Amino acid sequence: MPKTIQWGILGTGWIASQFTKDLAFAENGVAAAVGSRTMDSASRFAADYGIGKAYGSYEELANDPDIDAIYVATPHPAHKENVLLCLKAGKAVLCEKPFTVNAGELAEAVSYAKENKVFLMEGMWTRFLPVIRKVREWLDEGRIGDVQLVKADFGFRAGVNPEGRLFNPSLGGGALLDAGIYPVSFASMIFGAEPEEVSSTAQIGSTGVDEQFSLLLSYGPGKTAQLNGAIRLNMDNEACIYGTEGYIRIPSFLNATRAALYVNGSEEIFEDDRTSLGYAFEAEEVGRCLAEGRTESSIIPLEESVAIMKLLDRIRGQWGLRYPFE
Repeated sequence: MPKTIQWGILGTGWIASQFTKDLAFAENGVAAAVGSRTMDSASRFAADYGIGKAYGSYEELANDPDIDAIYVATPHPAHKENVLLCLKAGKAVLCEKPFTVNAGELAEAVSYAKENKVFLMEGMWTRFLPVIRKVREWLDEGRIGDVQLVKADFGFRAGVNPEGRLFNPSLGGGALLDAGIYPVSFASMIFGAEPEEVSSTAQIGSTGVDEQFSLLLSYGPGKTAQLNGAIRLNMDNEACIYGTEGYIRIPSFLNATRAALYVNGSEEIFEDDRTSLGYAFEAEEVGRCLAEGRTESSIIPLEESVAIMKLLDRIRGQWGLRYPFE
């Protein structure tokens, strides 16, 4: 029988709760321990989700000999430190997106993981959804011909809180890293993470972070991605892929449950009737990789994650946007 991965949850915030709830749907993993900066927070989280062990520090969680993999669910300015803590303890790591705040931080973590042959993966859960896997099959089969244009938007309207993570520059706030990572990663999945030309514009808000942005990425003759993101605008959050023979439409692409393929006037629908949120699929991928002795996933390899981070740095550079800690 395949090994059941014993998961540690590092952090007790909203995304930690989402992942932990969904881990109950994973076929090859269970939540076995949680670590927080305080014992009180860890104990409450453990009680809420039926987790057997609670630790009042991240170090104790990382050093638990019974834990196989750790999900890093802290705010992204803490990711590099938290990831390296877990990697140095010999634990496989799944780190919530965005992987880090900039490419330099990520390169340090990736370098350690590769040199020490420890598993590391970005938690871009969208890549592992059944709908997105089906879309990639359609593309690999050439169903829509040569892909020429990708359009993807993700935006929501949040109330301005200067101290909250979305609007505080000291917490790596802004639309690009929080929302923009989804459309940028989606375009990378199709065209690659190194466009030849990058044009962008952003609205910098009163707190000094980007509240909305638009990107135009060129990947050579006839291949373009148009991407938008926002934390102060509600968007339709749809992705469309246009090829020479047809197109694919994915409503709510980041947590997709449906995709439509249009070719020669005909429509083909793929629907996912899952009852889970969708985070279980990335957890299962970690389990598969560990069972096969791999140290990274081919679905979102580390080199691609680094290239995406470099692209995000390049875009912020066009805006003159640097975080106080950089």
